[in-house]
Amino acid sequence: MRSGARRLSRAGLFFGHGTDNAHDEAAALLWSVLRLPWPVTAAAYRRRLRPAQRTAWEALLELRIATRLPAAYLTGETFFAGLPLRTDPRALVPRSPLAELIERQFRPWIDPARVRRVLDLCTGGGCIALACAHHLPLARIEGTDISRPALELARENRRRLGLSRRVRLTESDHFSALRGREYDIIVSNPPYVGARELRSLPPEYGHEPRLALASGRDGLDSVRVILQEAARHLTPGGILVVEVGNTETLVRRRWPRLPFMWLEFERGGGGVFVLTREQLTTHVR
Repeated sequence: MRSGARRLSRAGLFFGHGTDNAHDEAAALLWSVLRLPWPVTAAAYRRRLRPAQRTAWEALLELRIATRLPAAYLTGETFFAGLPLRTDPRALVPRSPLAELIERQFRPWIDPARVRRVLDLCTGGGCIALACAHHLPLARIEGTDISRPALELARENRRRLGLSRRVRLTESDHFSALRGREYDIIVSNPPYVGARELRSLPPEYGHEPRLALASGRDGLDSVRVILQEAARHLTPGGILVVEVGNTETLVRRRWPRLPFMWLEFERGGGGVFVLTREQLTTHVR
């Protein structure tokens, strides 16, 4: 693992798709080769690779370096909020800090006991919708996306996790297919990359669907729609939770009167705001 991490580090790769350093990236690749269950125990580090495993390990390292594919696409699996998920270039690699909030059942921003319906807008491969279903067992979840390939991946993950009865997946351009539906929580990790930033992203991002990243000239096209339309789809006392990543500063400047609550996360990450239905209603007026 250490030798693999050194090779990945020397290759000048970008780490930001579920890992943030060469050692963790090497670990993800190695555990995939060894097909070890998660979490990995201390005994695993004393194992010796068989010749076939060593060959597969070397090939995977070379493929990561040569193609700049994120490790999660090479292994075909990653974890989000404790759940194993299939992942491939039909959707973004799951990596949102929202996982931490979902594990806390959205406390303290809403009482989880009152949550009955949750909408995951721009669900991609379904990681947020499925994590909500797992951590809010009394709620029914709807995940929407404009991308049919992404929804196909989400359906595969839904079936794999046995959550088909409580998670509905709907093709929709934002709220267009949701007329009349209301939710206690609307959560979204929408596209939020502007045109200039998109051109400067590391090659690893080029393997992800552009539709899930690009959001107009300034990166705020999706956020504008969400802020304008979310209130009519929230129940009284409901909350909107949106990740905007690096566009946080731009969002603050664009909507200076909105009382965004910006969240902090123990495991890192940011650019996530919370607004109530009542705050949004005032904004729309």
